[in-house]
Amino acid sequence: MSLSGEALSRLYDRWAEPILVFLARQTCDPEAAVDLLAETFAAAFEDRAQFRGADDESAKAWLYGIARHELIDYFRREQVRRRALARLGVERRSLTDDEYERIEELAGSYQLRALVAETADRLPEEQRVAVQLRVIDGQSYATVAHTLGITQQAARARVSRGLRSLRATVGEELEERHVEFERSLHDVR
Repeated sequence: MSLSGEALSRLYDRWAEPILVFLARQTCDPEAAVDLLAETFAAAFEDRAQFRGADDESAKAWLYGIARHELIDYFRREQVRRRALARLGVERRSLTDDEYERIEELAGSYQLRALVAETADRLPEEQRVAVQLRVIDGQSYATVAHTLGITQQAARARVSRGLRSLRATVGEELEERHVEFERSLHDVR
């Protein structure tokens, strides 16, 4: 089934905000998320005749698939693009403070940062310190190992365990929030 422009417009009304949230969380950059959202729906418009789904869930999966492809392309080209723009002296319009804050609010960035910090504080100290040194401070595993007086293999293990624990705890909380968000969207409609 191919999508009409009107049907795609309804999909935009339904899925633009959740996809914007997804993109903002992935890029940690509200301006990039806005650009990627526009690119996602432009690509969806161009490919609307190729859509083969029959319901809202297949449309959602199709749109998120396009968004993921746009995100992958973004990460691939971002470094090259930034250098080229700087070389040419071109600046894109910046988001206003209100726009930036609204996207941060939608993405739950402040709450996510607080959740990660709170969860990190509950890690065993050896894991928390290893994660801090490696992920937050950006130290190499060799430096982490030297700082902690352990082998690189032990440093990798501590960081891995700490990140796995963070991922599990934060992931569960985000899933609960996503379910609540989906329910609230459903209640509004």
